[in-house]
Amino acid sequence: MARRITYTFKNQPREINFAKDKYQDMYQAIAAAEGIDLTNYLNMVRQIEMTSKGSAAVRNFRDQEFARMGFADIYFIKE
Repeated sequence: MARRITYTFKNQPREINFAKDKYQDMYQAIAAAEGIDLTNYLNMVRQIEMTSKGSAAVRNFRDQEFARMGFADIYFIKE
């Protein structure tokens, strides 16, 4: 099933194709589409995963970091 991602980057609506074999999740796909390096972000996520007991801490960190980078309204569109 083909999937697309819709999101807003710096108040500009965007839409891209998503392939599970190319990216682990939609956040990595949209960062790649905008040319953003996620090396530091992924290192911090690993540290949070090792120290936290649940996925809520990782989810909150992810949401805050992507909002800081200028992303908003990130959703999958099933076709």
